Amino acid sequence: MTLTWAQLRDLKCGELEGAADGWGKASNRADAGRDRIETQLLSGLRNTQRGAAAGAAVRRLQQMSRNLQYLYTECGLLRTTLNSLAHELRAQQRALRDALDDAESLKFTVHGDGSVTYPAAGEGLIDGKPLPGGTASVGAAPGLLPPSGLVAPNPNVAKAQDIADRVANAVRTAAEIDWRYARILRKLKAEEGLKVPDATWTDAAGDAAAVREAARGYLKDGIPHDASPAERKAWWAGLTDEQREEYLAVYPDQIGNLDGIPALVRDAANRDNLQLLMGKLEGRDDTKSETQLAGLREIDRQLREGRQPPMFLLGIGDEGNGRAIVSFGNPDMARNVSAYVPGLGTSLDEEFAKGDLKRARDTAIGAKEMNPGSPTASIVWLGYDAPQASVGDPLGNLDVMGEGNAKVGAHSYNKFMAGISATNQHAEPHVTAIGHSYGSLTVGLAAQERSGIPGADDIILVGSPGTGARSAEELGVGNDHVFVGAAENDPITKLPNHKEASGIGTGVVGGASTGFVLGASAGPAGAVIGGVAGGVAGGFAGYSAQDAQSDESDAWFGTDPAHREFGARRFAVSDGPRPLERGHDLVEAHSNYFNPSKDQMSADNIAKIVSGKSGEIQLERPR
Repeated sequence: MTLTWAQLRDLKCGELEGAADGWGKASNRADAGRDRIETQLLSGLRNTQRGAAAGAAVRRLQQMSRNLQYLYTECGLLRTTLNSLAHELRAQQRALRDALDDAESLKFTVHGDGSVTYPAAGEGLIDGKPLPGGTASVGAAPGLLPPSGLVAPNPNVAKAQDIADRVANAVRTAAEIDWRYARILRKLKAEEGLKVPDATWTDAAGDAAAVREAARGYLKDGIPHDASPAERKAWWAGLTDEQREEYLAVYPDQIGNLDGIPALVRDAANRDNLQLLMGKLEGRDDTKSETQLAGLREIDRQLREGRQPPMFLLGIGDEGNGRAIVSFGNPDMARNVSAYVPGLGTSLDEEFAKGDLKRARDTAIGAKEMNPGSPTASIVWLGYDAPQASVGDPLGNLDVMGEGNAKVGAHSYNKFMAGISATNQHAEPHVTAIGHSYGSLTVGLAAQERSGIPGADDIILVGSPGTGARSAEELGVGNDHVFVGAAENDPITKLPNHKEASGIGTGVVGGASTGFVLGASAGPAGAVIGGVAGGVAGGFAGYSAQDAQSDESDAWFGTDPAHREFGARRFAVSDGPRPLERGHDLVEAHSNYFNPSKDQMSADNIAKIVSGKSGEIQLERPR
């Protein structure tokens, strides 16, 4: 049926908004049910019951929670779709009413087909009589110029044509809006059955994308992306409950990753976005999607376990090598907050979800043991693309040789830390920035930005190839508040500086060429052996020559943080296994700093610093 202007005029947008409210209530009930399952029923079962029956009950409750989460998401999308539909149609109603009001004031008549009749007006150039009236229809020429040029046009012609065009445009646009939203609403339906399989979440991800696009003018333009974290916090506080619910339902990806939004809100948004991301990646067969999906599933598994300290998902995304920010403890309520930046080879995969999350969790547990009366939140921050070379093959990706990734990450890290400062409820929380491996360069560069790391009191650098700084003083928190852990057998902390690396390269090439020529007299085998031997000897000679001209404190990125000239406080750590030692990974000492089962001394010292007990750490003499 074709829409008429009378139907558009009489449309009751309030009824659409009333239906949206109903879906909103359904969404809220589903969310409340899910929350009760997660916070009361599941925790009660886990804490009091054991055995097969209890395990089966936990699995059924988890499935019910997943179903309710799906209901929450889909009902929320329906609410926003209907509200956005009403919002857009109401705009066309206003345009139509403005045109009708203009017609009434001019004593024009708007007919059912949208044509506009206007009265006689003006004066003829010859006889001075009023020019006859007429009717303007949609798409007709204005008729400003008469055939002979001797008769002046009726001044109402152009006005009537303008009104007819405005009426037609409002009706046409409203019909397009109705068609567009009808397509979206037809897709917002669940499959039959009592389970929500992965394929259904894939459909939900598509649903969310469609609603986001449709609601762009209704909601998205209001998100303060360019504001400061403090301004974003104030914006969120100023929204109505219904507005918050709609933003969470339609834009969980943006609200969940918006620095300055309270941690509880970010966690709720990101848990929903996590399901949508898994649905989006499900079924894709490219390596990146499969890798990230494995990481997302492991994070989801840990979130559903209800482990302690409680987990808060402060960021999640699939851009670049993946994004994930997880806190063990509520960073808004904690007296002590640490944010650890991982380094070389880190991406959103299963290894990160198991290993790097464990590091943050071990720090949170250790900090609680060191200072039970001062709550701690320990965060792992994967908010940038770390170089993807492996520790065992550091030259596999030349990004690790430069500061590019770290500079981009440093800026993002500081924005995140500004958000932590804005939402923390304590007047002066104790904040620790932690960088491991290449992540220590990211933290070091963040500390050297104009205002430093927002809120940071202490900085911990472990397994560091350098920070880009010549001294600890450049990091902005004072020498006594920069702490360094460097294992004796961690080769990353002893990388050659740029001059030494250049000497190695030049020496290898020159030595190999000479050895090849000299060995060629003994035949092909001699040439190969001579080339290898010459390369080794040349590389060593080149390194030695440049090393003699270099300061012993020089590292790849600035001054070695563990050296006395840097001026930081070096804390005691285990030496760790030697490279290539039987039964151990190639550079295992580089990965043990946070692990209490492999390096209790280092883990305890980190926990003491994070918990505000840095005066109790065990120190080690600088290099």
